[in-house]
Amino acid sequence: MKNYTQPGHTIPLIAPYDVASGGGALIGTLFGVAATAVTSGQEGEFVTVGVYELPKATGVINQGAKVYWDNTAKVVTTTASGNSLIGAAIKAAGSSDAIAVVRLNGVTV
Repeated sequence: MKNYTQPGHTIPLIAPYDVASGGGALIGTLFGVAATAVTSGQEGEFVTVGVYELPKATGVINQGAKVYWDNTAKVVTTTASGNSLIGAAIKAAGSSDAIAVVRLNGVTV
């Protein structure tokens, strides 16, 4: 195919805020994990599929639960209202756990 450009698992996007390597970012309707540190307003590579450890909000996350990105606090949560669906938890996380293990769904939110 002459119109094919790439698989789309890692894509160049403009960071809406400073994002550390491995940090999550919501860019319009796309969610990705920064492959390297990216400064706000600069283009960087963001991974849109795969399994990642991401910071989580307080609260229990059950294995298989839908997880959402709280773009204000920059954390994963199970609260849908006001947040963007990014994937599902592949491991349970307790209320005091700081990290959620998330499989990104790779679709726009």
